[in-house]
Amino acid sequence: MVEISAIGDSNAAAPVENVAELQFGPEFEDIHILSNAQVAVILQVSANSAVNRDEELNEVYRKTQKYVNRFNTMTNPEKEHQELVDELDNLQDALSTFRKETDDGDELELHGAEVAALMNLVATDTLVEEAVALIPSLSRFPEAAIDEILDLIRSTMIRIVS
Repeated sequence: MVEISAIGDSNAAAPVENVAELQFGPEFEDIHILSNAQVAVILQVSANSAVNRDEELNEVYRKTQKYVNRFNTMTNPEKEHQELVDELDNLQDALSTFRKETDDGDELELHGAEVAALMNLVATDTLVEEAVALIPSLSRFPEAAIDEILDLIRSTMIRIVS
């Protein structure tokens, strides 16, 4: 569990950010969170463009690209760039609009941070228990709903890598 205290007036009570409970500071409102696979695609396009302009990539850029490529499970060099982008965007949209009603009538939905984390962690054999252990905020969903989410990701991953 990661907790980060906001920096501010020492006399004011600082809000506590807690990823496990989906508590984020105001600077995280209205942002679009990307998965490693999405960042890898964006950086690759940018790198190709830089090469075409005969520009060198700085060290931070290269390290970021190396990192996202290392942890990107959704890649296939034989697929067209736009096909990968479309698959990843469709998956993110499907996860972002996923809704599940609880027994008491509440509607649960995935937070953007959960969507990106799920897209980053899933391999074809990820179990519900593993997903909840790695993304504790998912515990608010029934197991069947988490399994449905994982199946959605698995099917997209299979389309991408095959």
